[in-house]
Amino acid sequence: MFVVESNITAVIFCVITMLCWGSWANTQKAVGARWRFELFYWDYVLGVVVAALLFAFTMGSTGDVGRGFLADLRQADPAAIGSALLGGVVFNAANILLVAAIALSGMAVAFPVGIGLALVLGVLINYFGGDRSANPTLLFLGVGLVMAAIILDAMAYRKLSGGRSNSSVKGLVLAIFCGILMSLFYFLVARAIGKVEIRTAAEAVLKDVNSQNLHIGVIQAGKMTAYTANAVFAFGILLSTFVFNIAIMRKPFVGEPVPLSDYFTKGRIGDHLWGIIGGMIWAVGMTLNVVASAKASTAVAYGLGQGATLVAALWGVFIWREFRGAPRGTTRLLAFMFAGYVAGLALVILSRTL
Repeated sequence: MFVVESNITAVIFCVITMLCWGSWANTQKAVGARWRFELFYWDYVLGVVVAALLFAFTMGSTGDVGRGFLADLRQADPAAIGSALLGGVVFNAANILLVAAIALSGMAVAFPVGIGLALVLGVLINYFGGDRSANPTLLFLGVGLVMAAIILDAMAYRKLSGGRSNSSVKGLVLAIFCGILMSLFYFLVARAIGKVEIRTAAEAVLKDVNSQNLHIGVIQAGKMTAYTANAVFAFGILLSTFVFNIAIMRKPFVGEPVPLSDYFTKGRIGDHLWGIIGGMIWAVGMTLNVVASAKASTAVAYGLGQGATLVAALWGVFIWREFRGAPRGTTRLLAFMFAGYVAGLALVILSRTL
């Protein structure tokens, strides 16, 4: 399997994650006017599963390092599989709240509040519950700046939404609950992944490891590779969708109930395709992030990935024009919000490299 062996590659992977996680929701925005998010979500989950399996059978099964996907899955402990599955369930609950918040309040609000909160809580959880190799001063200072940016975004939204309908306020509340749940899923997936130790052929001989390969990847028994854990995580999302999404279709956050038959009778091919593309974009980011976490540390990899908040806010403000017509002073708040995010993410990167 492919293993990240340099800090530069790990940071590049995390930046790609940030772009993927911050951009996939554009696919939902593209069809949101005619295609309910509850219906969009079925295709989104399909895209996540397809992309996770593609990575597992390609990058996760080729090369001289480690175990292939199927062999790795067969040897995994039930506890490791259960942790990755639970991570998928927790993520799914959070992500459904996020998609609902986007539909109600827009990307420029749902992402900075929901995912920004997830970044703050998630970095703390992954740092204190896992790898503490990052510089805590720089890491937590960066997280503090991100938290300040979240507050600024909420203030900007308050200016924009003053006197508007309750659905917008509901979207903000859903984004907060999304952030709390979203902060937990990565830690559960990371617990299922075993550390990979790269040894040269000479070192392998000394340790009685098969020395026929130039490099040997030794993975903890019972744990999974990042690719396998990611695929199991994706199936956790798929299975829980039959519970969460069907429940929301019957009792939606806003609007009338949506019959499941609408998915088969009312959607265009393009509507379904946008959902699948959106899921695959998100899954590319997730896969690269968990692969990079072995080198970057889980706290730093998660924190950088959740910099998607900045990317999504840029889409929402400048492309979708979600703050068009906002009261005077809103632009200043948004400028400070972006500055806070950029500075905070820079410190998160430096916390691992310095």
